[in-house]
Amino acid sequence: QVQLVESGGGLVQPGGSLRLSCAASGSGFRVNAMGWYRQAPGKQRELVAIINSGGRIDYADTVKGRLTISRDNAENTVYLQMNSLNSEDTAVYYCYARVVLIPRPYEYQYWGQGTQVTVSS
Repeated sequence: QVQLVESGGGLVQPGGSLRLSCAASGSGFRVNAMGWYRQAPGKQRELVAIINSGGRIDYADTVKGRLTISRDNAENTVYLQMNSLNSEDTAVYYCYARVVLIPRPYEYQYWGQGTQVTVSS
């Protein structure tokens, strides 16, 4: 099994910055992609950013130019640097990973427990 542990959420003023981290732990797995989703009250969970093992990155249009995803492949850790935050970024942020459990050829999806990000003055 694989566990995702997130850290870095909190309260920040509009225009401020936060950095989220998520580490995947376990044994006998290979991470194909890691990323972040978010869910605001009353809204559906949406993709924020995702990076695959080859380095390809996809961002939601609403965060391009403000949020940056990066990954440490050796540590199976993904980061989300969030700058110029506004109230629309307030949500629970969930770490996400697509993982292969060696030696099975199938891909499995895992989620973190979520971390609250609140942008407010």
